[in-house]
Amino acid sequence: MSRTLIVARMAEADSEKVAALFADSDAGSLPHRVGVRARTLFRYHGLYFHLIESDHDVDHRIESVRGDRDFRELSAALDPYIRPYDPDTWRSPADAMATVFYQWRRDD
Repeated sequence: MSRTLIVARMAEADSEKVAALFADSDAGSLPHRVGVRARTLFRYHGLYFHLIESDHDVDHRIESVRGDRDFRELSAALDPYIRPYDPDTWRSPADAMATVFYQWRRDD
């Protein structure tokens, strides 16, 4: 399983609107085309964390659908609510992805 964590800024008051936009999108075909198996959104003191779980790495798949109508519409709808963590360096979703530097899993 692969996990991708996107970090950005969001006002906590906008969390319901953002959740509704993703719920609408997740009911369609876009998550399947990207390979998303699960999505979890977190908020913390003005920060937004978007955890994507998939069978395979989705970084390149996200880039491949950036021109897709569904992706563009979702991105445009999210624009009033989600802001880049560092606007000076943000060019694409890849610029907002956290880097894993330690991982542990219990053996069952």
